[in-house]
Amino acid sequence: MKPLAKILIIAGSDSSGGAGIQADIKTVTALGCYAMTAVTAITAQNTTGVKSIVAIPPKEIANQVLFTIKDIKPDAIKIGMLHSVDVIKNVINCLKKIRTKKIVLDPVMIAKGGAKLINNKAIEVLEKKLIKQSFLITPNIPEAEVLSKMKINTQEDMIYAGSILINKGAKNVLIKGGHLKSRFVRDVLINKKEIKIFKNKRIESKNTHGTGCTLSSAITTYLACGKTINKACELGIKYVNQAIGSNMNYGEGHGPINHLTSVSLNKGFK
Repeated sequence: MKPLAKILIIAGSDSSGGAGIQADIKTVTALGCYAMTAVTAITAQNTTGVKSIVAIPPKEIANQVLFTIKDIKPDAIKIGMLHSVDVIKNVINCLKKIRTKKIVLDPVMIAKGGAKLINNKAIEVLEKKLIKQSFLITPNIPEAEVLSKMKINTQEDMIYAGSILINKGAKNVLIKGGHLKSRFVRDVLINKKEIKIFKNKRIESKNTHGTGCTLSSAITTYLACGKTINKACELGIKYVNQAIGSNMNYGEGHGPINHLTSVSLNKGFK
């Protein structure tokens, strides 16, 4: 098949392949689109945690973005791990040179194992400047708590935190509800026109490494293909749930999900 759209991914690398830019590439590809990348950091990690992080110089991140888009124009952009003020400022400058409004920001702050991936000053710049540049931001509950400066314990708290982020300049906010303990996971999409709740039965699994990266990339892909914000979120959540449900069980810690859940091989490749 011919790719349906072109996606530029700006994010950090995960050596274990479950999260970060590796998960992004797999997601975009599995959903039928073409992935381009700008790597912001190299991490040594596996399912049990992060061993080390090496930052890519901001100028080289900008070089990756600008030289890539000079040749192949993206239909949408997904932004993940941005670890410093200089990186965020460089990315903002790059975005001004790209003609697409379909920008999805996943404000990655803490790895699944608890390692902090961004400093406080960078969070402040992201909050004040980059959120406004994005069409959609997709924080999980701990990230939404940092950005809204409030504690989130209920669905109502999620809605209120989302409204705070809208008032700070976000156009659309999808707060992922997986961190709240309940039989059902409720993800809340908020903008100035409506509040939409996506309710799905919780899938019990320790293999959830990379779910946030995967969801934001899936939504970006669907947006690039022309889906509405509501439909893109609905289909992205469905894809992630099916990927979790495969329960591959790789590794000793939080294992990866199955990005190939959407793919069936042509007979000629079996």
